[in-house]
Amino acid sequence: MNDSLTHRRVTLFAGHYGSGKTNIAVNWALALRKTGAPVTIVDLDIVNPYFRTKDSKQELDTAGVELISSPYANSNVDFPALPQEIYGAVERRDRLAVLDIGGDDRGALALGRYAPYILEENDFEMLFVANCFRPLTRTPQEAFEVLREIEAAGGIPFTGIVNNSNLGNDTTADDILAAQDYAAALCALSGLPLRLSTVKETLIPQLTGRVPSLFPLRLQAKYYE
Repeated sequence: MNDSLTHRRVTLFAGHYGSGKTNIAVNWALALRKTGAPVTIVDLDIVNPYFRTKDSKQELDTAGVELISSPYANSNVDFPALPQEIYGAVERRDRLAVLDIGGDDRGALALGRYAPYILEENDFEMLFVANCFRPLTRTPQEAFEVLREIEAAGGIPFTGIVNNSNLGNDTTADDILAAQDYAAALCALSGLPLRLSTVKETLIPQLTGRVPSLFPLRLQAKYYE
């Protein structure tokens, strides 16, 4: 297992709307599964119905990753229902768990009911996903304010930063390199380490040795595409 894949039993990804946390959560769960460990991914995003973990259900099923999501995911029903199986995912200590947390503090409120179990076990990593190319998190200070709001709402402290600065399919290696100062400033503000620098897998050859903690991503297709 390489350094970027060192992990705790529970990994949580949270961030601003459009930060890319769902895509990262799916890729992280698939990467963990390749190590042979049993993995469950939980969709706790009850805010955004347009980009869901469930979009990757077929790929997750094929890889043997258990998916737990709201029965209303990928529908037009705006109903904050969360299945009881989520409690099992955070309590079953014989499996790795990956949690995709809803955007901003409103989305993180759903995490509060599971926080006591996660904090009691104390084998978690709570990662803040930041993208300097998204509105409202264009500066390190803006991103830091969102980070603190999510912490307050979810009840679990962040333990690291994920630099997911990108422009989707138009992202170039230069874009990634230009975002390094942003990530470093956010780490300094928060006092948290840079955990991952996530990039499209096609850009890895251009960035190896130039960007720390690289983690390759395959972009997730949205269900309506």
